Amino acid sequence: MDADKEQIAEVLIRYATGIDSKDWPLLRSCWTDEIDVDYQQLGHFTSADALTDVMRQLHENMGPTYHRMSNVVIAIDEAGDRATVRSYVHAVLMLQPDDSTNWVDALGHYDDVFVRTPDGWRISERVSRTARTLTGGDLAAAAAKGRI
Repeated sequence: MDADKEQIAEVLIRYATGIDSKDWPLLRSCWTDEIDVDYQQLGHFTSADALTDVMRQLHENMGPTYHRMSNVVIAIDEAGDRATVRSYVHAVLMLQPDDSTNWVDALGHYDDVFVRTPDGWRISERVSRTARTLTGGDLAAAAAKGRI
């Protein structure tokens, strides 16, 4: 079980690293093919490919982003092939390269279901909840109001 928990925690790190390094195949590797993912205002996704594409579109032209995962609580079912996972996420997004004045700082948590696959543990379900979002700069303020 400890090895399984380490592997699950590693998937969460791959998720954050995939987004922050703009390594879209790495991000895609975190998910099962069919998913049930609720990212609130970003949308509901049933395809990992579609979710990865949206994340690419959102983050590709940004400056540096920093997704930090913490407080990971993992419960593996008795059969050992399914796990429920809650993790905290703190994301700081610089909206444009070389511009530290326009940023978004979001804090929340993920409630995930992981399943064991032939390729290792993967996320099959996620509910994302944002507790608060702070913004800085005119571009971030406009984005927060849905004007861009």
